[in-house]
Amino acid sequence: MAERSPTLRRRELASRLRELRKQAGLTVDDVARELLCSPPKISRIETGTTGASLRDVRDLCRLYRVSDSEQARLMTIAREAKQQGWWNKFDDLGIESLIGLETEAKRISGHDASVVPWAFQTEQYARAVIKGVLPRMDDRILDERMTARMIRQEILRSPEPPYLWSLIDESVLHRVIGGNGVMREQFDKILEVAAASNVTVQVVPFEAGAQPGLDNTFMLLEFDSSVQSPVVFVENLAGYFYLERDAETERYREALEHIRACALSPANSVKYIEKIRKALEELSTSLRSIITHLSRKEVRHVQLRELFARYPLAEGS
Repeated sequence: MAERSPTLRRRELASRLRELRKQAGLTVDDVARELLCSPPKISRIETGTTGASLRDVRDLCRLYRVSDSEQARLMTIAREAKQQGWWNKFDDLGIESLIGLETEAKRISGHDASVVPWAFQTEQYARAVIKGVLPRMDDRILDERMTARMIRQEILRSPEPPYLWSLIDESVLHRVIGGNGVMREQFDKILEVAAASNVTVQVVPFEAGAQPGLDNTFMLLEFDSSVQSPVVFVENLAGYFYLERDAETERYREALEHIRACALSPANSVKYIEKIRKALEELSTSLRSIITHLSRKEVRHVQLRELFARYPLAEGS
């Protein structure tokens, strides 16, 4: 993984260029007219939607009359923003910006209402989820998304990992995805990851009733940086959304606090997951026993039929 996220560098550059334009007393239209380009291009550069080229940065610095040292610093940031993160080698992830933010986040807090969070998923569970949500997805893209999901988890084991606080709706633990065998391994993975010192897991029980996370899956990413404010990532059928306004991030922060208060304690959450894991194992053992018993009866039935076929009189005697 890149030591410095190009996603965060692009956002840092965008924020600084927007600030410099305002200090110069210029509008987006003014800048576009001076640089002989369209106003939307300037807007995209200032929001980080489009990366600024080195020429763009040079021309903007000259227009804003910044010092040589400041221009050199911004040119360095622009070069770093052009670097490729590990995720850029994949064709169709759809969450490149999110991954870039995760690599430099200091704290990630999230709520998942439907499936096990990405940080805890096993390969087989991840594959079953992706295939189930998008059944027509090309196998190559499916493999890439599954692989990327596994690589994303490595940030939790990095030298300076983020702190992850994960809230999981109880329904997630009862929704069988991929079969009982996959779920048993999945519970083991959740317990393994939850044991790390930089990870906290809480289960939101059915008894919590209506609460802010009832039908919402989202993450709040926070950074140890003066240039990047907190970002909320929201995922639903309509797509992915990034919210950065103070009022928006504060609303989701309050929602997380409310959900935490409704959830089981971290210790009791682990115990509850262990309980479900044990119950699933006992169910699987019982089913195997029943299947074995039925199989033996079927074998005896087949043997009797063969005997009657060979000695017809034996059937009526």
